[in-house]
Amino acid sequence: MKKIVSLLLAGTMCFSLATGVFAESAIEAPALDGGGATLTLALRSGTYADVIKKCLPDFEKAYNVKTEVLELAEDDLHSKLALDATNKSGAYDLCMVDGSWMAEFTANGVLANLTELGYELDDDIIPATTDICYYEDNLYLAPYYGNVTVLLYNKELAKAAGYDGSNIESLEDILKICQAAKDAGKNGFIYRGDTENNLVVDAMPILLSYGAWVVDEDNNPTVNTPEFKEAMNFYMELIATGDAEVKDDLIASVDSGAGAMGIGWPGWYVPTEDSAADYCAISGKAAADSEAFNANVYGVWTIGVTANSENKELTAALLEYLMDPEVQKSTVADGGVPCRYSSLQDEEILAQFPQYKVVCEALESGVYRPVIEEWTDFYTILGTELGNIVNGVKTVDEGLDDAQSQLEATLGM
Repeated sequence: MKKIVSLLLAGTMCFSLATGVFAESAIEAPALDGGGATLTLALRSGTYADVIKKCLPDFEKAYNVKTEVLELAEDDLHSKLALDATNKSGAYDLCMVDGSWMAEFTANGVLANLTELGYELDDDIIPATTDICYYEDNLYLAPYYGNVTVLLYNKELAKAAGYDGSNIESLEDILKICQAAKDAGKNGFIYRGDTENNLVVDAMPILLSYGAWVVDEDNNPTVNTPEFKEAMNFYMELIATGDAEVKDDLIASVDSGAGAMGIGWPGWYVPTEDSAADYCAISGKAAADSEAFNANVYGVWTIGVTANSENKELTAALLEYLMDPEVQKSTVADGGVPCRYSSLQDEEILAQFPQYKVVCEALESGVYRPVIEEWTDFYTILGTELGNIVNGVKTVDEGLDDAQSQLEATLGM
């Protein structure tokens, strides 16, 4: 492998899970001096940015650079990166990218070619998470934060229905827990109905468990198929046990026991042995005797170098540093979720954070949202019609048939 620069990490570097830091003496002098340059990082706000910020001081010191971090909400991050590429302003150097933006960003020249910059992925990274990182056999992104859908549930409400994380084996089990919670005067299934994107993503694990999906292998829309409609009819029964909440209220509801469960993400909640909530992987089975499909949806946050960066080599060195196995392992104590076996299967980490076994399983069987340039328009159309369905404006058949017609028109079919 062609190296961009000599690695910051010496072979003697030791990581402490208790402190989440490395010994400063283990940092070697790099081959590249930044000369006091400033690198601007455009990152997804929340834990995703927080864990990167904690890694930056050692890099700054070793490379003689400064970093400026912009923490942005998902939609704002997407629009600013797209606008920067259009204006060719070079405002950002390292960027965080949602996998669903890949087709749009490669088509519009947002990202620098990491292969040409000398960076390659290693085989410690969970293979399925790398699927959207390549374009025409060249690498453009690295999977940094392993966000993937999980089933967030309240332990006591699950126990009252006869379940724990080990025996929630199908959608039927999920419905039984949620119905029992409703019968006890609680909310059952909590879903996010605040945006079109959230409506679509929250329903995706249910769709996948029925063998349905939003597009076929040629990226043609398939939202009015019998499987999709069957999945949506089940989803309507499931959400009737609960209520719609925004993310923070969903977490609070499950954690407090006001609600039984909902679709969550590792970046939202870090359970401990004493916490009221936990999460498990979604089995991908509609019923106990059903076929098991891959039903865990990726929300992996990747990192890349912008095509307009005026400091591509330095930024590529930063990307390589952030992706180093030991640096990534150091983020776990602060909520980091590396897409790496060396972190997610580490015995010391699992002893303190056993839920990472679940995350590893979910990442191994995850599914990316369609990699199409029109994805934003796609989920807006579909999410609008799902909103019409869940709010009783249209029947399942009416809403999905209307969505199919609009999506076919949007995609020029």
